Amino acid sequence: MENELLKAYAEVDVILSLMENTYVEKIPKSMIELFKKEKLQGYKPNINPKIPLDEQNLQKKTYAILAMLNLNYWCENEKEKQKLLALYSENDKKREAELRKKYNPDNLFNVKELHEVKLEDEIQNNTSLIKYEEKSLIKRIINRIMSFFKF
Repeated sequence: MENELLKAYAEVDVILSLMENTYVEKIPKSMIELFKKEKLQGYKPNINPKIPLDEQNLQKKTYAILAMLNLNYWCENEKEKQKLLALYSENDKKREAELRKKYNPDNLFNVKELHEVKLEDEIQNNTSLIKYEEKSLIKRIINRIMSFFKF
């Protein structure tokens, strides 16, 4: 988890180096230094300035940091901030709905019940295939005698 954050710092550092100075100057110097200092050393993000960021394979935390920078430093006025916050809120609601649909507790129990019924049917089928042969009286006597001679 920590490694993801350090990779995100490295990606943000590269993205900021590709941006116009007017945007970078709005960010506090201490934050820019944090990205430079704490980034994962040896990690070289492959960021192509000709491709939109949402089409590149970036860390999720990179997008979160860029969203925070956009909200706190690049928004021009309060109306723009409120609009952006509403958009973020809507995205969160969509994500929660998808997760709820995917991991709905009611559906999990239904799947478990179906699995149990299928398992019971399989057990019944397997036990019905076992053939039981009762040993004849002579075989039982011979086995008993043989057991006396075995140590």
